[in-house]
Amino acid sequence: MNHIKAGQIFYPQPQPAVKPVPSTRKGVSFDSILSQKIKDQQPIEFSNHAIQRLEKRGIELSEEDLNRLSSAVQKVKAKGANESLILMNDVAYIVSVPNQKVITAMDRSSMGENVFTNIDSAVIV
Repeated sequence: MNHIKAGQIFYPQPQPAVKPVPSTRKGVSFDSILSQKIKDQQPIEFSNHAIQRLEKRGIELSEEDLNRLSSAVQKVKAKGANESLILMNDVAYIVSVPNQKVITAMDRSSMGENVFTNIDSAVIV
């Protein structure tokens, strides 16, 4: 950090102009938009069921895996998905997209002949 000494003149650096984002929705409050943006940036959560399945099947997620999974959820959320199948590292995750919550997870050996229903999107990461 630069310190200004007595007698020095400080010239502030020009800042880029911030253009207001036009609202496509009428009647939407700033608070609701801010709350949604904050929610969108929260990390992905895991249901108790998903945690049990991960532990039972010995599936471990690194920080990088969590980031990739969260990124995949954000991508399908931007497309308007509600329930998504995300395939990553030979593991299938069923995710409630609006809640950003993993509902269940299974590894390749547990997938077998499973049929995935009630999903509206799939992502291969």
